[in-house]
Amino acid sequence: MAVSINNVSKYYGRQKALNNISFTLNSGEICGFLGPNGAGKSTLMKIITGYLDEYEGDIIVNGKNLRQYPLEVKAATGYLPEHNPLYPDMYITEYLLHVTRLYHTPNAMQRVNEIMEMTGLLPEKNKKIGQLSKGYRQRTGLAQALIHEPDLLILDEPMTGLDPNQLEEIRDLIIRIGKNKTVLLSTHIMQEVEAICDRILVIDKGNLIADKPKSVFHHTGSGGMVLKVSFAPGNPTDWLSEIKGISQIKRDGNDSFRLLSLPGHDPRIALFEAAAGHHCPIIELREESNLENVFKELTGKNNSLHT
Repeated sequence: MAVSINNVSKYYGRQKALNNISFTLNSGEICGFLGPNGAGKSTLMKIITGYLDEYEGDIIVNGKNLRQYPLEVKAATGYLPEHNPLYPDMYITEYLLHVTRLYHTPNAMQRVNEIMEMTGLLPEKNKKIGQLSKGYRQRTGLAQALIHEPDLLILDEPMTGLDPNQLEEIRDLIIRIGKNKTVLLSTHIMQEVEAICDRILVIDKGNLIADKPKSVFHHTGSGGMVLKVSFAPGNPTDWLSEIKGISQIKRDGNDSFRLLSLPGHDPRIALFEAAAGHHCPIIELREESNLENVFKELTGKNNSLHT
């Protein structure tokens, strides 16, 4: 199973939403698709799945061009859109049987039972979709995307709104699915990208700006520790530049900053002592993952305060 995205561009009027995007996806690969809001992620996913049919370039799935073989490509693709449109008045089994009819799936009831077992829906199978928790609604969305046994699975923000337990369950499910399918996963949750994905694509302003294995991202960037710190509102913070071991300070909101340490330095104790000395309460302090740091560097989402 291989997917090739070749020189894909998309315009909305005169506005260019995608600019000459090209990459390939391989069988058994879970590929994270990252980008700021409005970067073009959902637009490209809708093009790959055939939801948008006016674009430049080519989408090739299993050797078939989407323009020439739309039904074959759609049959090989499962799609969970960001807002997961479901029918709240339908029972889970009823809904999945409805989906099998759309795909002309043979042995429909057997397949519905198989997919409910795979996605952990069996305990809830006698409930209406509107009675389900957010986690089980996401499972139902995944079940409809998988019911016709597609080779390619497109997941647009499947973790949105889930609690920690639900996140872990959906993450484990996607990892299991990804062993036998090609998965393109869009999410804003960096920890999930690190836990799930083998490879990462980054898009910004319609341009593909990075395409690397996850391991490469962990060895990319400035090499120092990145700290996210937030202070109680209304306190002066010009003293931050006096802390030893900090090489860069970037504002990340009115009272929040990202601090980059020199390689080998951990400035947290010095930061606490300085904040106490200046009577400036810290309300949040956490270390960012290197992937999160690299993503922000690539997409330029922070305005430099000190360098």
